[in-house]
Amino acid sequence: MNRKILDEENLEIRRFFALDDRAYREGALPTRTKELLGLVASLVLRCDDCVSYHLVRCREEGVSRAELFETFSVGLVVGGSIVIPHLRRAVDLLEELEEEGDAQE
Repeated sequence: MNRKILDEENLEIRRFFALDDRAYREGALPTRTKELLGLVASLVLRCDDCVSYHLVRCREEGVSRAELFETFSVGLVVGGSIVIPHLRRAVDLLEELEEEGDAQE
């Protein structure tokens, strides 16, 4: 879908997407740390699409299950109990990703 959006050649949208891309690149903070931060922010903002995206990216960056659960706990403490439904969906997706990873090995 991103490709379709960017194919429209809207300068403002392209600039925002470029800013997003740059924010998660390796810098003073490693990309994996930035993805963990994005995951916490997404949990607190209760955006399931964003949680899913950052969870997949965290796995691609080699973040362990234990690291993810510590990250989930930060999101839960910051966001409160309203985060719980999003945490449930995140754990469901994590288990799917783990099963896919096991099947590929």
